[in-house]
Amino acid sequence: MLKHFSNRDLAIVAICLDEEDRLNAKSSMKSSGKRKYWVHDAWKTRDKEGEFATLLPHLLDDETKFYHYFRMPMDTFNRLELKLQERLAMQDTYFRKTITPRHRLATFLRFLATGDSFKTISFTYRMGRSTVGSIVHRTSRVVIEVLLNEVMPAPTEDRWNEIAIEFWERWQFPNCIGALDGKHVTIQAPKASGSLYWNYKKTYSIVLLALVDVRYNFIFVDVGSYGRNSDGGVLANSNLGRKLSRNQLNIPDKKGLPGTNMELPMVIVADEAFPLTKNIMRPFPGKNLSNEQRIFNYRLSRARRMSENVFGIMVQKFRMFMRPLQGNPDNITRVVLAACIIHNFIRINEDYKVPEVSDNTDTIPVEKSRLQDFPRRRGGENREAFNVREQFKQFFNSEEGSVEWQERRAFIG
Repeated sequence: MLKHFSNRDLAIVAICLDEEDRLNAKSSMKSSGKRKYWVHDAWKTRDKEGEFATLLPHLLDDETKFYHYFRMPMDTFNRLELKLQERLAMQDTYFRKTITPRHRLATFLRFLATGDSFKTISFTYRMGRSTVGSIVHRTSRVVIEVLLNEVMPAPTEDRWNEIAIEFWERWQFPNCIGALDGKHVTIQAPKASGSLYWNYKKTYSIVLLALVDVRYNFIFVDVGSYGRNSDGGVLANSNLGRKLSRNQLNIPDKKGLPGTNMELPMVIVADEAFPLTKNIMRPFPGKNLSNEQRIFNYRLSRARRMSENVFGIMVQKFRMFMRPLQGNPDNITRVVLAACIIHNFIRINEDYKVPEVSDNTDTIPVEKSRLQDFPRRRGGENREAFNVREQFKQFFNSEEGSVEWQERRAFIG
């Protein structure tokens, strides 16, 4: 029969048979659940030529360079590894040897410290780009699951009282339980997101809302709101805002002001981006202010800059905030939250050591980062909130509540 076919016909039959075999093999592989693995030759040298293998051993002999590389002391790194290693560990497979928890943690911290793209880190660490992304996102989830409740627990009533005492002793603002601020974290435009993440600065972003204490620690963090939600509505729709409005935060009720019989609510200090409520104090607006109002604004700004300083410390430590973050917004949200948790972990393990900010220094600078301020918010106040602010103003201008330098620092005669 074959003698009736030309050479061209036989060639076509052979090609068809080869294609049928290939499709059958592919179908068989799918049904069996087996995959064909391929690793680039450059990645096979990871254990000998990757940055983790070649550089880290030298950093172990130099505490300063180790700190600059990982943005934390060696002892803190080791404690962090010990906390996370069980959850980061993975089993070796038939096809390849797994990456160790220490190696995974180093990769994750290097991303936070530099903000380099996954592709850049993949070349220096000798691993695939998708592997780097998988490590960063998985480590973020592990950090949140393991450390969130440890380093950022919901405050008890006793803890709120401790925070209030610390704010009074350090910044002379009574009944203050935290400084509130929010930033837009710039991201690259997500696919098919429309204008959800497009903010008033004409960039794409997610919102980072934070309440901080006098030790530069995060008390509460809310991450991931759409960038277009750029006013006080972000607070109202956040877990912090909802719990605050429902009295679900274990915050003590009223407390006496030092040296007086006047009792006022426990309050959070904030800037003009947030509403004035009985539990949130913001400055008096406008330029034509009385001397008493200027003094109130000065006293509030001294306490409020704690939140600005925390963002300044974060940007200096984690350079990923210097660049627009790429990827799925849900993944970015987890990475940003994990960075806040790592910040607290470092602060606790460094025994709260931080460059002190004197009364002559405004804030620790946020530099030219990709963190953008909220716009000012107008309206929405109520009479009770006005009365609370007026009473704080009277206290700051009284003999019991004034400090000797406040008139000079508030620029009044």
